[in-house]
Amino acid sequence: MKYRKHFAAVAVLVVVGTILTYIILTAIYQLPVAASTEAVSIDALFDAHFLLISFLFALVVVFMLYSIVVFRRRPDDEEDAEGDHFHGHTGLEIAWTIVPLALVVFFGVWATQVLGEITERKDGEMVVHVIGRQWSWRFEYPEYDDLGSDELVVPVDRPVRLQMESQDVLHSFWVPEFRVKQDLVPGQTTEVRITPSQTGEYKVLCAEICGTGHSDMRAPVRVLSSGDFDAWVQEQSVSVAQLSPAERGAQWYTQFGCNACHTVDGTVQGQVGPTWQGLFGSERTLVSGETVTADEDYLRNAILNPNDQIVEGYQPNVMPANFETQFAEVEAQYDGEVDVVAEIIAYIQSLEETAE
Repeated sequence: MKYRKHFAAVAVLVVVGTILTYIILTAIYQLPVAASTEAVSIDALFDAHFLLISFLFALVVVFMLYSIVVFRRRPDDEEDAEGDHFHGHTGLEIAWTIVPLALVVFFGVWATQVLGEITERKDGEMVVHVIGRQWSWRFEYPEYDDLGSDELVVPVDRPVRLQMESQDVLHSFWVPEFRVKQDLVPGQTTEVRITPSQTGEYKVLCAEICGTGHSDMRAPVRVLSSGDFDAWVQEQSVSVAQLSPAERGAQWYTQFGCNACHTVDGTVQGQVGPTWQGLFGSERTLVSGETVTADEDYLRNAILNPNDQIVEGYQPNVMPANFETQFAEVEAQYDGEVDVVAEIIAYIQSLEETAE
């Protein structure tokens, strides 16, 4: 064959180019540590795509550069010399239609199988309710008397089913180390399953733009050994009745997502909301120019009717206006033994006392 040596050289260069491109791609797009069993099959799909991309890139670039270098016009070539004319190659055209189609079908079937594996029900699942709101996460454990936490804590090697809901807009649950991702849709309950395979600390992120505080919508994720998880549950299972009003207020601060907009250490996260440290008893200037004192009456109204008295420098319609309903639901669970607003105010007041 006239061009056999050229095809052999190109084949070798394509293999070399594929390997080099794959090394570069996987170095640039390094995946985070795989911390769930679901990550294994998902990473295999990533690797296969990286390999195919590397091969196709090398195939195109090698043929192009080889032709430019080897078949370039040389000084001693005749000026009017022309190469062979081609008008098509039926076999080649059939091949580059069927092969890509077969690859697409192959990857589609493979991805469908992986999706089925990571979403199927597993024995011994632990259910965790995930609540997303602007701009914080809340995790509740019905298996452990509806224990609530602002961090996701799960035992290693135990399947976990996350039942998720949004209280306002679209959010998206994503822990990169677990690889899986699922939207939270208002008015619906969505699910995602994970089986943590490696102990450690990670972060859950919101992967759906959900408002001005979107970039801060993060929560800690801890994967513990079975024994450490049981100890954590025991530690968290303190009766609310045993806590002081200010301590209960500190719990409500995270449970109702106040920590998404208000700090307790004097810092201000952008212009979403004022810090709570030093807030109680301070003078607040409203957008109307009026000055008010942040006493109990002002704070209660600011929590339950957030658009009534907007403080200068802040925007209306940012803070949820349905806290009264949310608080009533929690208070009903404790048979009226708690007063959420009063306890949040007590917590704010305690920050004033310790601010010096």
